[in-house]
Formats: sequence, structure tokens, C-alpha cells
Amino acid sequence: MPELPEVEVVRRGLERWVCGRTVGGVDVLHPRAVRRHLGGGGDFAARLLGRRIGTARRRGKYLWLPLDDGGSAVLGHLGMSGQLLVQPEAAVDERHLRVRIRFGDGLGTELRFVDQRTFGGLSLHDTTRDGLPDAIAHIARDPLDPEFDDAAFHTALRLRRTTIKRALLDQSLVSGVGNIYADEALWRAGLHYDRPTAGLTRAGSAELLGHARDVMNEALAAGGTSFDSLYVNVNGESGYFSRELSVYGRSEQPCNRCGTRIRRAPFMNRSSYFCPKCQPIPQSSKARFPR
Repeated sequence: MPELPEVEVVRRGLERWVCGRTVGGVDVLHPRAVRRHLGGGGDFAARLLGRRIGTARRRGKYLWLPLDDGGSAVLGHLGMSGQLLVQPEAAVDERHLRVRIRFGDGLGTELRFVDQRTFGGLSLHDTTRDGLPDAIAHIARDPLDPEFDDAAFHTALRLRRTTIKRALLDQSLVSGVGNIYADEALWRAGLHYDRPTAGLTRAGSAELLGHARDVMNEALAAGGTSFDSLYVNVNGESGYFSRELSVYGRSEQPCNRCGTRIRRAPFMNRSSYFCPKCQPIPQSSKARFPR
């Protein structure tokens, strides 16, 4: 699933190519693409017609397009393979095209939602006083948000009684950090993913947040991380931060810092990658990590 840097790349593309335009027509080509819209595809299309799109916004892995009625927005969730593409109207339809949004300004481009696995989708929601779609009002701010509260995050970590990577992936604590950037930030901080949060000092949590911000800003500058053709920006271009990853996906390769072989371990139906020397296994977890 795309994480914060990838979604932010898409948001910036939408801000450049879509914001300020008025919807001239909507084609819902697959019902699953709008399954989170309670009124169904017909209602989704009807309510968007004639609406002017405002400045694209994002929180964590979610992005949305505010509408000119001042109280609603189109929420986009990319899921595992969703793509929001700005394409010429004459371009051949993509094989997995799910929704087409046309504009009435004669500029010759349209917005397409393409999703091979149909885990993502678009939906229309009322917005809160803060401008958030009500469906994601419970999502925490992300580390790149200027209003993210580092002190509150540290306090929540100490009280949660969990392990550090589980906390980083908990969207009610901090949003936008997924498997890739959690592993990269933990490696930079020298913290094993199974380390209990209760023992993390304020300085330690501040350092971890700093590394999370650094790695995601670096990924953002590289256009995000693409391992295949499923994640692309609005112009269909892949990101290239995968070349800069230090641990994620590098099982059995030497650690860039100490040369020890990177290890892979099962974690929450996915994988965690870590250096056993740079990220010492906590004493309480050693029985689960045979040599």
C-alpha cells in the first residue's frame, strides 16, 4: 500500500492538474470503486456534476478533494494498487479503469481512477469544521504535519504498552507510516521493531520521529518508492527511492552501516527487516529470534 510520501506525490499532482476545475461528467465503471459511497455510483456521479474542485489535501495515507459547496469532499484511498491519473481525453482506457471524471473547461484532460485489485476507492463525504472528511476524522496527524504533537506522541507510546513498530503502524497514534518507512526509521534509530514502547525515553522517541521525518522527506524528493507498476504519480511515472532503502527488502544483504546480514522476520501478516547488530533484539524477545 502506498505510504505518506507516495500519497503526497499524488496529492501534489492533483493540486497542479485538477484543482480549480469544474466537473463536467463522471463515469463509474466498476461498483467496487465507489463501494464506500453509501448512495452508490449513480448518486456519486450526480452529486459531483457541476462541482468545482478545491485544493487537494492529505492526512496520512488518505487524500481528498474539497468541493465548492463548502461542506463535502471526494475522499480517495489508493489501497494496494489504486492510481489517480491525469490523462488526455483521447488516451486509450487503461485495462483496470474504474472511474472517469471529466471536466467542462476544454483543457483536454480528465482524471481517472485505475485500480487493478479494487481495494481502493473514491467516496463523497461531509467534512468536519477542520475540513476533514468525516470518515477519517479519527485518523491521527502524520509526522510531516506542522501541528503534529511530539510530546503527546511520546506520552501515548509510554501508555500504549505495545511494541515500537506496532505503535508506528497504529493510525490512531501517528498516520502515514507504513511497513517500508517504519523499518527504515527504526534502522536509522538503532531500534529493534519488537522493542517495548514503555521503555522508550523522550529523547529516544524524538530521535525516532526525526528519522521517520527524514526518510519520508527523502522518499518524497525521489517521487516515492515503487517496486512495480502499481504505484505511479498522476502522470504515470514511478518513484525511485527503492534504490536508497537500507533494510526493507534487503534480506541476507550486508547492512550498509556494519556489514552484518540483514534479517527478515514475519510481522503482522507481512515482514520486518532489521540488522541484528545495529538493532539489538530486546531481552524479552530473544526466545523468538533463534540465531
